[in-house]
This record gives sequence, structure tokens and C-alpha cells, in this order.
Amino acid sequence: MVQLHVKRGDESQFLFNTSVDAPVETVVQQITAIYNGRLKVDRLCSEIPELADHGITLLPNMQGLTEEQIVELKLRDEWEDKCVPSGGPVFRKDEIGRRNGHAPNDKMKEVLMKTVEEAKALVCKKQVQANVCVTMEMIKEALDQLRGAVMIVYPMGLPPHDPIRMEFEDREDLSGTQASLQVITEDECQLWWAAKEMQRGKKLQDYIGKNEKTKLVVKIQKKGQGAPAREPLVTDEQQKQMMMHYYRRQEELKKLEEADDDSYLDSEWSDRQALKKQFQGLTNIKWGPR
Repeated sequence: MVQLHVKRGDESQFLFNTSVDAPVETVVQQITAIYNGRLKVDRLCSEIPELADHGITLLPNMQGLTEEQIVELKLRDEWEDKCVPSGGPVFRKDEIGRRNGHAPNDKMKEVLMKTVEEAKALVCKKQVQANVCVTMEMIKEALDQLRGAVMIVYPMGLPPHDPIRMEFEDREDLSGTQASLQVITEDECQLWWAAKEMQRGKKLQDYIGKNEKTKLVVKIQKKGQGAPAREPLVTDEQQKQMMMHYYRRQEELKKLEEADDDSYLDSEWSDRQALKKQFQGLTNIKWGPR
């Protein structure tokens, strides 16, 4: 199997296994699905702790309002009584006014937070260092774990406007957010290797040959953004190791210079002619006026 180390910019994303016979279009489709799937998991893992701390999301027309403003406008969240966490709610006010403050108890919160950590570990970028390839099955498993944990804590479900439910139902609205800039659609995605775009309609073997044991660093890029920067000849880690090596070498040379110091040769006790000068009366001779 050909192993592709997928990057975006200089940042590692994941490892992906494929075959030299695979069409570039299929590879791009699979890589895009995994890349966007990881982003979805990351978004959920950032939202679920908010759910655990402050409960469900308020209606859009109530978000950001103070309690006095809500009373004055006679607004009421109809989902507050429907979406109650298991074991009863614990009030933790949301200072930014985005969630209703009726949070799960500590036991249910622990269920959510533990599942978040497990889902993160399943698709995190550290899998590259562990030489573990991320697959769509792993993405689906992470999403299923998060969905199951939310169902345990909120058996009646979440409001339809809650971003967590919208993510699970693929209805998320990312317009105007930083997250929207990270998403790459299948039509926009380009795959680059060795400063060359891998054209759709060709196979991987047209670029890398027929060796199934090949390992490549490929970069994904949005269409129209031009070629990504080439990989540096020396990685950051290798550069750090080289600098440490040069520093240790300099310290060793300094110690050797100190050990080879021959200033003792200027001392009287090291003068081979000292006895002869003493007999001839040539010791303690000073030049210049007294």
C-alpha cells in the first residue's frame, strides 16, 4: 500500500493508505471526506464541553440578551422543559448568554468530557507520529461515540437550533465563521506532490511509479490558491537536533582548549635554564630605569 502523509500548508493532518492503481479523483474524494470529517469531530469536541458546562443553546432571538431584556421582551425558551439532562440540571450561568445555564450534573458531565477526549484521540494529528492511518471508519466511530454520549445525557434530544444537533444532522451553518475557511469541498480540493498538481483523470502510478511501498508527503489546497510551499529540506525537529549537536560540539572544543592550555610554560619552575642563570647571576634582571 502507498502511504500518503497529508498536509495542509506546513501542518500535518493524517496518514492515508491507498494503491498506485487508484485514480487521483478517488483519492482526492477520500482524502477530502476524511479531512472534513476530522474538522467536524473537532467542532463537536469544542461545542460539547460548552454543553456540559452551560446546557443547551438558547433560541437565536434570545442569545446575548440579559435576563431583564428577556423578561421585558416576554421571550420564553420552549425547549428548556423538553431538553432536560439525565439526573436533573445544575444551574451554571453562561456569561456570554449563548446557552440557558441548565447544565448536566457532574456525573453526566464526566460522561461527555471523557467521550470528547476519546474521540479526539481517535482522529488527532498525533496519529501521524504513531504511524496510524486515519480512515472514514474511524471518523464515523468518533462521531458515533459523541452522538451516543449526547443521547445518554440528553435522552430527549437537543433543540433543532443547537449547533451540536445540527452537526450530527449535517445541517451546520458555518457561514461567516473561521471554521468555514478550513473546510474544503471535493470540487475545490487539489492534491499536490513535488510542486505538481495531481490531475484528475490520471492514476497515482502516473506520478509515483508502480512501487506499492512508496511513502509520500502530499498537500491539499483549495482551487485557485496556487501551489503550496515546497517541503523544507530539513524539518524543524531535524534542525533542532542539528543545533543541539553543534552546541555540544562547541562546548567540547572549549573544554579541549582549556585542557591544552600551555601558559604554565611561562612559569619559573618550568624554565630549563633556571639553574644555569642562577650560577651566572642572571636571575632577577629587570630592564628599564629603577
